[in-house]
Amino acid sequence: MAVVEEKGLASGREDYTQDGTVDLKCRPVLRSNTGRWRACSFIVGYEMIERMAYYGISSNLVLYLTKKLHEGTVKSSNHVTNWVGTVWMMPAAGAYIADAYLGRYWTFVIASAIYLLGMCLLTLAVSLQALRPPPCAPGVADKDCQRASSLQAGIFFSALYIIAAGTGGTKPNISTMGADQFDEFEPKERHRLPSGSPLTSIVQVFVAAMRKCKVHVPDDLNELHELSKEEYYASKGRSRIYHSSSLRLTLGNLITLTNVCSFLDKAAVKTGQTSLWILCTVTQVEETKQMMKMIPILITTCIPSTIIAQTSTLFIRQGTTLDRRMGPHFEIPPACLIAFVNIFMLISVVIYDRLFVPAIRLYTKNPRGVSLLQRLGIGLVLHVIIMLTACLVERKRLSVARENHLLGQHDTIPLTIFILLPQFAFTGIADTFVDVAKLEFFYDQAPEAMKSLGTSYFTTTLSIGNFLNTFLLSAVADLSRRHGRKGWILDNLNVSRLDYYYAFLAMLSAFNFLCFMVVAKFFVYNDDVTQTKMDLDMNPASSEDNTGISQSTPQPDAKS
Repeated sequence: MAVVEEKGLASGREDYTQDGTVDLKCRPVLRSNTGRWRACSFIVGYEMIERMAYYGISSNLVLYLTKKLHEGTVKSSNHVTNWVGTVWMMPAAGAYIADAYLGRYWTFVIASAIYLLGMCLLTLAVSLQALRPPPCAPGVADKDCQRASSLQAGIFFSALYIIAAGTGGTKPNISTMGADQFDEFEPKERHRLPSGSPLTSIVQVFVAAMRKCKVHVPDDLNELHELSKEEYYASKGRSRIYHSSSLRLTLGNLITLTNVCSFLDKAAVKTGQTSLWILCTVTQVEETKQMMKMIPILITTCIPSTIIAQTSTLFIRQGTTLDRRMGPHFEIPPACLIAFVNIFMLISVVIYDRLFVPAIRLYTKNPRGVSLLQRLGIGLVLHVIIMLTACLVERKRLSVARENHLLGQHDTIPLTIFILLPQFAFTGIADTFVDVAKLEFFYDQAPEAMKSLGTSYFTTTLSIGNFLNTFLLSAVADLSRRHGRKGWILDNLNVSRLDYYYAFLAMLSAFNFLCFMVVAKFFVYNDDVTQTKMDLDMNPASSEDNTGISQSTPQPDAKS
């Protein structure tokens, strides 16, 4: 009986999660009672409802600004991209708060309440007549219509930016909360305790390295400061990372360490002082390296977000000038075209996972079919195609407008609105490659303690891309009007030259793709634990030769 009881206790201990996750009362959790898909179903449900609310606002915002607040093409488009840019910038702050103070769960809950407050205020702002300007009188030109007062505009935009603040707390944590529901060591509702600010940790490494800039890094890397595995897990709640050359460049068989890599190693050199701003652990240094080496990828994946910004601004404005009739009694709203982005993305995701990956895996021997950076590269090529398609469609629209002498601002061009469908469809297909791979890449390559920060890298690219669109649109509109010229981007799209602007974005995307190719060529992956396990499953015979997996061992991406 004693033997049976002892065996039962041992089995009970084994059923607890081993990756540091706890319940809301900070107690260890049982795999059999918590997490997994039961908890994920609530997360998926929230994400679906929140995305419906967000896209309902973003897709119709440019039309509301032009038709209800009487703003021009450039101003309304810039307001949209500034708001969307802020929406995607706030997750960096949300990730910081979650990792340093509140944890992912409570950050998510509080931010959701803020989001709801913003939605309620926005509903009031667009529903009450006193909170919006009166409609234009018949025969009054749009430029002469009464604009929104300071109070009306203030309430409306305050509501929008409160929503942006709420998004900042939910967006970087929802994906990582979903991943937390599955134990890494034994692949159920639980959350992670805040483990300290990753930004503070990164700054400490740089400060310590600069304060010891004249110190020599020992040849024996075992002399660098590090806690034992047991001490690190007990104090930090995570495993340590072994020293590696994470910031190295690979060129053929030549491997060279960058100066940055050697410089950061100085933060872990022992000098007799133990201040966290003077002495850092090897794990802390390696985490910093892993986050820093993703920055070039971050920079080269911002331009796609600039391209995507056109779907909620200029593409929709184009739709207002086309024939939107579907039968004798119904006109399709221009903003509905954005639905085709999601439809084609869902279709292409299924085709990619079910057909493309199994087929290409036979040749590449990569469990993912192609590497994450290769997938990104395919998406960047598609973004060039998107803008070339948009340019050709716009040239056709302008040609028909001139042929029929329909050059008035409110004239409807005798072309079906579905002529815009290809550029929306290509956008959805491109999202399958760029957005999915980008999110997976930043999450996968971020160290365990900085997953939320890694996810915020993804949202940061979206933010920068939208702010960049604001700059480009304003600059092009201003420069093209100089020296008495008519300008490319006017309030009257029937006499504008959006085709020139789209051609410019196509060239910018092509140049960005070349820059990405250079960066991807020199990128070195971290060892992918999940991918390695997949390799072992696909090739069981090799599993006997693999006794362990080190998270920090860099693996060059020979296929990128």
